[in-house]
Amino acid sequence: MAIINRSGLAFFLLLLLSLTACVTINVYFPAAQAEAAAERIVEEILGEPKVKDSMPDNEDKGASRMLLDSSRLFVAIGGFFISDAHAAQPDFSVNTPEIKRLEASMAKRHAKLKKYYDKGAIGFDKNGLVAWQNQKAVSIKEKGALNSLLKSENNDRNSLYKAIAKANGHPEWEQQVRNVFAGKWAQKAQKGWWYQNSKGQWKQK
Repeated sequence: MAIINRSGLAFFLLLLLSLTACVTINVYFPAAQAEAAAERIVEEILGEPKVKDSMPDNEDKGASRMLLDSSRLFVAIGGFFISDAHAAQPDFSVNTPEIKRLEASMAKRHAKLKKYYDKGAIGFDKNGLVAWQNQKAVSIKEKGALNSLLKSENNDRNSLYKAIAKANGHPEWEQQVRNVFAGKWAQKAQKGWWYQNSKGQWKQK
């Protein structure tokens, strides 16, 4: 009986230690989660169609159900011991009214900016903003209007990165959020568009 009790206690302590370790790890910036959220937002702003995953066959569905049930059990156990810690976890899928407003504003403005991306006049810079790439690609009359668009666009982008970090309870993550978005803007640039690499060098898709 003593052996069983010791084994049970050891298992309990190991489980509690594992759950605590998960909480400690999640204190760090969740890059994968941030990238998934950034990809969704960038695609919506640029108007890219979403690609639906193919439906799994019956065997895959069964395996998925088992995995889901196991995940739910693990979450339930974890929530029993450390519910307060999980409540404070970041969630990059969060969509506050401010984030929604900024997304809508940028999506609407993109319809006006697209022709300048196509001309090569502007592109995505390494800071997750939109910058001049070739001012000679537009007329003098267009420059004034484009400068105004760039100012509004970059104000929204700066506000978006700040709002996302704040919504996740970590304002200090703003720069990391910006870096993730900078990579996604470059990745989602259409053929012929310009973007800067991490060193600030202009590249054409």
